[in-house]
Amino acid sequence: MPKSKNRRKNLFNRLPKGDQGGIRLLLIHNVEHLGKQGDIVEVKPGYANNFLLPQGLATVATDHHKRMVEKHREKLRQLELEKLVEYRSRAAEISRQSITIEANANDEGLLYGSVGASDIADALKGVGITVPQDQIRLQGPLKELGLYTVKIHLHAEVDAELKVWVVPTVSAEEQAAVR
Repeated sequence: MPKSKNRRKNLFNRLPKGDQGGIRLLLIHNVEHLGKQGDIVEVKPGYANNFLLPQGLATVATDHHKRMVEKHREKLRQLELEKLVEYRSRAAEISRQSITIEANANDEGLLYGSVGASDIADALKGVGITVPQDQIRLQGPLKELGLYTVKIHLHAEVDAELKVWVVPTVSAEEQAAVR
């Protein structure tokens, strides 16, 4: 067997196995849909070796690491509360905003294309708020003119609602006619 396969096999053997046959890890950071900081979780080997361990989100659940987390649990909880306050103030700021996106539409109000998360992120950037596209939760692309309430997922416990107006594009001839 090549050396790299032996090394990988030894790595798998060193990681503690859980009751279900997965790998037991101690979460260093909160991981959405998995657990909170300090939780001991059991995950599949691929998830542990390809995501959690390389990203620094978890570590091997040894007695030493458990003691360290217990020792710092209060400090970690305080830091998490500070982050939550920050996320909530950001959510309030986003909820106060109302953005307008121009799009080409026919006479019935149906858009020729659609408005997606990237368009909303760009419009928010225009008013000075930066939000990653993956935090914008749409039920589907916006395909009609009108007012929409879009959910912005900032944290596992904090969501904001943003008002998005989709209006028809005003052509140069229509602008000249208005003047």
